[in-house]
Amino acid sequence: MARLNLLEETRFEKLAVSVFENEHIASRKVARRIADIIITKQKAGENAVLGLATGATPVEVYTELARLHREEGLSFQNVITFNLDEYYPMHPEAKQSYVRFMDEQLFDHIDIKKENIHIPDGTLKKEDIADYCLDYERKITEVGGLDLQVLGIGRTGHIGFNEPGSAPNSGTRLVTLDDLTRRDASRDFGGKENVPTKAITMGIGTIFKAKEIILMAWSKKKAPIIRKAVEGEISSSVPATFLQLSDNVEFILDFDAASELTRFDTPWLVKDCIWTPQLIKKAVIWLSETIDKPILKLTEEDYNSNGMAQLATEQGPAYDININVFNQLQHSITGWPGGKPNADDSQRPERKDPSHKRSVIFSPHPDDDVISMGGTFIRLVDQGHDVHVAYQTSGNTAVWDTDVLRYMEFAIDFKKSIGEDASKFEAIYEKMRVFLKEKQPNDIDLEEIQEVKGFIRKTEAIAGARFAGLKDDQIHFMALPFYETGKRQKNPVTEKDIELTMKLLQEIKPHQVFAAGDFADPHGTHIICFRIVLEALKRLKKTEDWVKDCWFWLYRGAWQEFQVHEIEMAVPLSPQEVKRKRHAIFQHQSQKDKPVFPGDDEREFWVRAEERNRETAVNYHKLGLANYEAMEAFVRWKF
Repeated sequence: MARLNLLEETRFEKLAVSVFENEHIASRKVARRIADIIITKQKAGENAVLGLATGATPVEVYTELARLHREEGLSFQNVITFNLDEYYPMHPEAKQSYVRFMDEQLFDHIDIKKENIHIPDGTLKKEDIADYCLDYERKITEVGGLDLQVLGIGRTGHIGFNEPGSAPNSGTRLVTLDDLTRRDASRDFGGKENVPTKAITMGIGTIFKAKEIILMAWSKKKAPIIRKAVEGEISSSVPATFLQLSDNVEFILDFDAASELTRFDTPWLVKDCIWTPQLIKKAVIWLSETIDKPILKLTEEDYNSNGMAQLATEQGPAYDININVFNQLQHSITGWPGGKPNADDSQRPERKDPSHKRSVIFSPHPDDDVISMGGTFIRLVDQGHDVHVAYQTSGNTAVWDTDVLRYMEFAIDFKKSIGEDASKFEAIYEKMRVFLKEKQPNDIDLEEIQEVKGFIRKTEAIAGARFAGLKDDQIHFMALPFYETGKRQKNPVTEKDIELTMKLLQEIKPHQVFAAGDFADPHGTHIICFRIVLEALKRLKKTEDWVKDCWFWLYRGAWQEFQVHEIEMAVPLSPQEVKRKRHAIFQHQSQKDKPVFPGDDEREFWVRAEERNRETAVNYHKLGLANYEAMEAFVRWKF
């Protein structure tokens, strides 16, 4: 019976999928499977032939394999490897080369024979590539074929570098990279313009010949493409869908990557559900959006015709369910994000007491506060609350080099204008110009350049916070150590990061804490900063009574927005408040027009924010609620 239930739950899925709580557990499972293949082959006196992938996804798998070698004696003497792909052109010693990646992540830490390692050669002459690719295929065949092929998946649906349009019988070849693939790689290369336009990749036909195929994916960023690959129709526009044709493939996912599969996203379509209040809310909003009817107009027939008969039968009648969900949404809307004094707060998202709250807004970068919750920020100040903003990092990698020179030129001219000696500034300026002329993508800036970039972001943050109404003693710059590497790759979080956060919280003793909850930030800074704040609050809760009355709110806006069913506080903004928020964002001039790291969204940050806020208001209105100009959304995190 359990197996039948599983088949019913997964009936939308066209290949085998295993879902794990997180990527750490999943990675260890994959590493164990690889180790078992190696050991089985060793006992039989045979070689284990592995197809390996690069990128962030398999890193923990390789870390665990290295640990198994180091601590448990797993030998790789009988292992032959073939990597999926390599950029072209690409020197093996380059920071972005997959040769260097594999050495640093795995090969330098195990006892594999160097002659058993095969990675496509990114230094070939173009006229030699075709013969080289045929030879690459021949070598795989000569060693008996791949016992296991490990894959990741790109957001275009590519496996290896088989981009949309690739044929299911394709072999190893030179390909042109999709624009989205190049954008995703831009961080490693210091900008999309530095990413190679081509790559050498194993073909889909080559991958299919493997005896086993494992495709791994982690994080919500991969969830949309995973749904297409697992549940969509087979199409060359999503090359990973060709894996549905194989009987030897398994997708290994963490929960976030699996979250948009039907069994998780809309489980009522595949099985009977335990109808929690949150699931009811999600289902009713989904139904309203799916058939484009306001919640209060949904009927029993609508429920029955759209896979929600169980809900109507067990929790109905339908109109009572509609009223309940409508009221929940209505009660999430408040013009008083700090609580409304002398009012009944039983149906409001925030408490009325104390009427004047101490609030801390944690901003991972120096502009996230006004981009993501600028309207609420201004309203909290206007309503008389004691608001503090804490900028967790300097953001000093996200400033154009030309801005550094411009500010230095200003400083030099200003010194001269007041009759002071500017020779020291001029010497530093010339040093900067020489460095920047020779600077390569992802080179670490000179310390002086890092400082100027940090000063630029700091002065802009001060201007934005002042525009929102804060006094200078309410503006805090934390410069958390994990961030201050001068590189895009940051250090691990240490006790110092948590202690600095605890110290600030202890000084303010807030009733409200706001932190970034848009974990789609492509650089990972937001989720790191969130975890630091959460850990600090958890520790303080053990010893400090004030923490028990402190509510922890998450905001989004810079990179994504909450779905309506998730929102617990929606703060409506008038046209005038939208304009005030825009001008607060405009104080961050170094991020205007085109920021250094725009991510996938090419719109300016103020445009993103306004359009997301307006979309939230429109979504509420379509569900049958009041029609506001815009809304900022928050979710309360219980800790």
